[in-house]
Amino acid sequence: MTGVHPEPANPNSRSPRFVVVTGLSGAGKSAAIRALEDLGYLCVDNLPTVLIPTLADLTLGDGATYDAVAVVVDVRDRSLLDQFSGVFQSLQARQNLGTWLIFLEASDGALLRRFSETRRPHPLAPTASVIEGILAERSRLRPIKKMADKVLDTSDLTVHELRSAFRELTQGDSKQTQLTTTLLSFGFKYGVPVEADLVLDVRFLPNPYFVPDLRPLTGKEPAVRDYVLASETAGPFLDKTTDLLRFLIPNYQDEGKSYLTVAIGCTGGRHRSVAIVNAIRPRVNGLAGIRWRTRHRDVAME
Repeated sequence: MTGVHPEPANPNSRSPRFVVVTGLSGAGKSAAIRALEDLGYLCVDNLPTVLIPTLADLTLGDGATYDAVAVVVDVRDRSLLDQFSGVFQSLQARQNLGTWLIFLEASDGALLRRFSETRRPHPLAPTASVIEGILAERSRLRPIKKMADKVLDTSDLTVHELRSAFRELTQGDSKQTQLTTTLLSFGFKYGVPVEADLVLDVRFLPNPYFVPDLRPLTGKEPAVRDYVLASETAGPFLDKTTDLLRFLIPNYQDEGKSYLTVAIGCTGGRHRSVAIVNAIRPRVNGLAGIRWRTRHRDVAME
């Protein structure tokens, strides 16, 4: 990915357990910590440098319950420049940690724009211009940048791209995030689900409600399922919907989406939508990185 260098010494090594994130103010450390949280890291922001080894001991030591920890340090800690080198070397000496240092930087123009948008003072220039603070910080952090396992230039990255960059950095060749996808049946008479990302309407299918023997049943029952799926339009609908989901879901994964709800509705949410959701579920097996959920919101409604 553009902006990431150098290559890791062993690109096939497992994900780092202890990640230290630092870099220029305004380069995206807050977004980085949120991205690492989404990837399962316990994250601590603005920890004093001297306490970093203690955090490693408490969270990843013998009997600890955490698998991965990330900490953000920067020039807000006045001891950073004096103490960081020794602290980081002590972490690297601990083979069980797999420590990585990730340094975030950006162009002067990008940093100026971000400080202008947030209207926050630069931590090294509370009474001077922002560019003076940027240049001073860039100079002071140069020795730490040289220590970094990864240097990431965030000048042209969106928040989603930054999240993807951290996923690639910490998970190596695993480029897909875990996506929880819910297939949700519902009844339009009770309202469209607020959590729906995609809404499909199956009220064009024959309605078992008007068949006396089927009315008291639900789409979970074989008789209702067979009635709905026997329609001439049910098969083509299932084929086209399966193709649509197989196309969309990997693209949502690439964008870093964590949750997707596909809502399928009929009039009351008891017959057609339930049968269709249950019919779609086995058709979309095999997609990598998907945690599937099936939910029938209105199946118990009168």
